Amino acid sequence: MHPILTSTIPFTVDHLSYKTIHLNRATANKSWVVLDASAQTLGRFCSSVAYYLRGKHKTGFTPNSDCGDYVIVINSGKIKLTGKKFTDKVYTRHTGFPGGQRFSTPREEFAKTPNRVIEHAVRGMLPKNRLGRELFRNLHVFEDANHPHEAQQPVLLEKAK
Repeated sequence: MHPILTSTIPFTVDHLSYKTIHLNRATANKSWVVLDASAQTLGRFCSSVAYYLRGKHKTGFTPNSDCGDYVIVINSGKIKLTGKKFTDKVYTRHTGFPGGQRFSTPREEFAKTPNRVIEHAVRGMLPKNRLGRELFRNLHVFEDANHPHEAQQPVLLEKAK
């Protein structure tokens, strides 16, 4: 017989250690992380940003609550798009008025605001409900390496995800 089973120490299972952890706003330990977008591919980088915003990297991930981190994206102007997406990809929006459909390319969006391309991609990867809108507020995108969130002591992540 196995020596542990024959010992005099009674084998008991601590049932409290097997409880599933559900995080909520009060119990989620939210931290600040910095991700550098320079020389990164848009879709792969934004999927890792959405990963940290949702909180999927935490052991107590709860899909119906905001348990993710605050994410600061720096160098958004240096993001890369593969192939001919920079000129051929089309973003569609509507003004709300008849005949108000407007089209733009990533090149045009970069000329106006480089942050908008990353924000658009990350928003599409988040849930399409109140939780997704709340998670999107935790994203802060900046065109260069400077950001005003030094007081939160963010952690720079070398490799996303």
